[in-house]
Amino acid sequence: QVYLVESGGGLVQAGGSLRLSCAASGRIAGRNVMGWYRQAPENKREFVASITTSGNIMYGDSVKGRFTISRDNSKNTVYLQMNNLKPEDTNVYSCNLREVFGTGAYWGQGTQVTVSS
Repeated sequence: QVYLVESGGGLVQAGGSLRLSCAASGRIAGRNVMGWYRQAPENKREFVASITTSGNIMYGDSVKGRFTISRDNSKNTVYLQMNNLKPEDTNVYSCNLREVFGTGAYWGQGTQVTVSS
């Protein structure tokens, strides 16, 4: 079992910045992908960003150029630096860890980000 704990959410004005963190613990596979998602209509999740243990990064189109994902493998922690936040970024952001060679996929409880206009 893997446990994910997010932190860093909060209230910020449009144009401001926040930094989210997600710490993983438990039986963590050596090669994995950690990422961030946020809620989307019809009970779906919108992909925000992901990073592999080797540093390969992907971003969702709506956050490219504004958000930066990074990770510290020694701490099993992933970060999401969010700059130039917009009201439409308001959402619950959830951390995900997926095993590259296994079937394990785990979610954190989510952290609220609210951007006021």
